[in-house]
Amino acid sequence: MSINYDYYRIFYYVAKHRSFTQAANALMNSQPNITRAIKNLEQELGCALFTRTNRHVLLTPEGEALYRHVSIAFEQLQAGEEEIAKGKGLDGGVLRIAATEVALRTFLLPVLKQFRFRYPGVHIKLMNDSTPAAIADLENGLADLAVVTTPMEVRESLRRIPLMDIQEVAVCGHAYISLTQSTVSLEDLTGYPIISLGEQSGTYRFYAQLFADQRLVFEPDIEAATADQVLPMVKANLGIGFVPQDFLTGETVGTSIFPLTLADRIPPRSVCLLASTKHPLSPAARELEKALIQASETSE
Repeated sequence: MSINYDYYRIFYYVAKHRSFTQAANALMNSQPNITRAIKNLEQELGCALFTRTNRHVLLTPEGEALYRHVSIAFEQLQAGEEEIAKGKGLDGGVLRIAATEVALRTFLLPVLKQFRFRYPGVHIKLMNDSTPAAIADLENGLADLAVVTTPMEVRESLRRIPLMDIQEVAVCGHAYISLTQSTVSLEDLTGYPIISLGEQSGTYRFYAQLFADQRLVFEPDIEAATADQVLPMVKANLGIGFVPQDFLTGETVGTSIFPLTLADRIPPRSVCLLASTKHPLSPAARELEKALIQASETSE
């Protein structure tokens, strides 16, 4: 089957934006052309790829299956173009970093600030991912480095360098302030709404295991998309959340955020640097790796 590559390119943008109009804008094309190309692709493949609603379009099961392959292929092509653009020095090019929100806020940001000051010509592309997604980006060649938080499963194709430990705390809003009057257990917390990251995140797995170790079931009532959404939800009295201690810096602790005293201390997690063992690092990636390791040694 020989299908015009442009059809797949258009399909990728429509699926990514869930909109024919936004895809047309991204491709600097007209909506009728985008619609025509998708119809042609559907005819070539013999199946519907999208269902239309009043507000946006949704992928059909066949569309979802196709997008899984097309997205990888298209993003690999983009990565290849960026690889060529990197050059061989530190005066330009692209540095792609996959990072979790926790790793970004607790460790990576200050290092990036110094790196950017030293190498202003390097374009930094930061991908905010869960730990599993960041590892997948690194394995698929879509990221040069990953800075993530444990727990994680690392294959032999990646090398792992621990950078720092982080301590997390349980916090609540004013509606649950009575919990701060005494020591509480994880079992006590199961009687209250819990806010967590989604099931695909390493954070979810960490707390699921923590509760399971005490023969408890971890059943969050609210799942946040990113770690920085947890505190605002806690402030809004939507439930109990778990956040790194560093996230409380600058917060109104004792006014709208209240740390809880747990009977058992939450085990520390680690921020780690991951890099591929299969592909050599660009000069920019090597310099950032060096800067991250030096920052880690300084913070000890």
